[in-house]
Amino acid sequence: MRPRGPGSFLAPGYETIEHLARSNRLDVYDAWDHSRECRCIVKTLRPDLRTHKWARAALLREGRLLQRLVHPNIVRGYETLREPHPAVVMETLRGETVAHLIDRRERPLAAVELAFLGLHLASAIRYLHGQGMLHLDLKPSNVIAENGRAKVIDLSLARRAGPVKAGVGTWCYLAPEQARPGAVGSPADVWGIGVTVYEAAAGDTPFGDDSIEYPQLEMRAPPLSAERPRLPRALTDAVDACLEPEPERRPSLPELTTALASVAGGRG
Repeated sequence: MRPRGPGSFLAPGYETIEHLARSNRLDVYDAWDHSRECRCIVKTLRPDLRTHKWARAALLREGRLLQRLVHPNIVRGYETLREPHPAVVMETLRGETVAHLIDRRERPLAAVELAFLGLHLASAIRYLHGQGMLHLDLKPSNVIAENGRAKVIDLSLARRAGPVKAGVGTWCYLAPEQARPGAVGSPADVWGIGVTVYEAAAGDTPFGDDSIEYPQLEMRAPPLSAERPRLPRALTDAVDACLEPEPERRPSLPELTTALASVAGGRG
C-alpha cells in the first residue's frame, strides 16, 4: 500500500503534509497538528504491519518513553495515539542529521564542534540512563544538528540494561557486547557516542567493512589521531577511549563530559 498523500488525515487533527520516509516497519510523515497549530512529525506503522503485535507494542512503547523525557538534547514527544492506528507525534526539528551534515560539508567538523557534539550526546544519554533506559542505536543518522545543538532521535530500540539478543542496533555502530548475546549496560551507549563523534571527525565510520559480519569484534578502531592529527589530544584520547573493546575500560559519562569540556571550554 502506498503512503498517504498530502491533505489526508493520519488521525483526527493530524493532516499529512508530506511522506518523509519508509523503513521496514514504519512510515514517517511531516504533518499539520490542528490542535497545536503547528507542524509535527508523525511516526506510524506501515499499513502491512498494523496488526503485527510486536511492531505495534514497540511503537507505543517508544511513544510513551518520548512523552516522559524532557531534555533539550532529546526530541520531544507530544502524543501517543492508539486509534485509528498506532502513531507517535513528535516535535518538528528544523536541522539536519549529523550523517547528512558529514556528507554535505567540504571540511570536517572543527575540534570545538566535535567536543560540543559529544557533550550534547553525553548529556542526553546521561539523562536517559537516569530514567532507567539505554538508547542502543546512537549513530550520525539518529542525531539532528539544529542551530548548534545536537538532538537525539529514534528511541525505537531503547530498553533497560540487561540481557539482549545478539545484533540489537545497527551493525557498524553497535558496541561489541551488542554483537554478542548477553548483557548490555551504559558502556554500550558510551561506545555509541564515541563512534558518532569519530565519524563526524573522520568522515566515515571505523567499522564500515561489510565483508565482516561484525567488524568491531575483529578489529579495533584506528586511532582518531591518525585520521585527524591536528585535533587536540584530549579530544582524540576521549573518543578512542569510548571505543575500547572491553566495556569496563570505557570512560563513564561524567568522565567523558569532563574530557570533552576541556576541549569545548565549557559544557554547552
